[in-house]
Amino acid sequence: PFLRLLEAQLQDERREHEEEAEALKNEVEAMREELEKQQQAFLQALQLSPEAQVEFGLQQEITRLTNENLDLKEFLEKLEKNEKKLKKQLKIYMKKVQDFEASQAIVPAEGRQNERNMQVAVQRKEKDFQGMLEYYKEDEPLLIRNLVT
Repeated sequence: PFLRLLEAQLQDERREHEEEAEALKNEVEAMREELEKQQQAFLQALQLSPEAQVEFGLQQEITRLTNENLDLKEFLEKLEKNEKKLKKQLKIYMKKVQDFEASQAIVPAEGRQNERNMQVAVQRKEKDFQGMLEYYKEDEPLLIRNLVT
């Protein structure tokens, strides 16, 4: 059993190695073809007159820049799609936040009072107050009721 496992692993590794070697051979062949194209273009450029060499060089540069521009346009389109997707997600999250805030507004005032008391208690543990108290104007009746009780 152990020997069969080792044989299976060896065969898997051999297969992976062969696939990797084949991929590398294909890559080398593609690079070789590209090199041959570049050498032919270079030899053609050498046979041209100086003016034609300049024009040929300009054509090569225009082709390169055109390809680069196409790549950049493709990249820009991807970024724009991503931006639209993120804006949609933001709208969804904003809606969820609004729904959550609305549901919190429905909670009875006493529940909110307990939450606020707990928040105040936490704040008191974190800070040293020296006679000043900051509050929202809409919380004034609640604050006065708490002071009375």
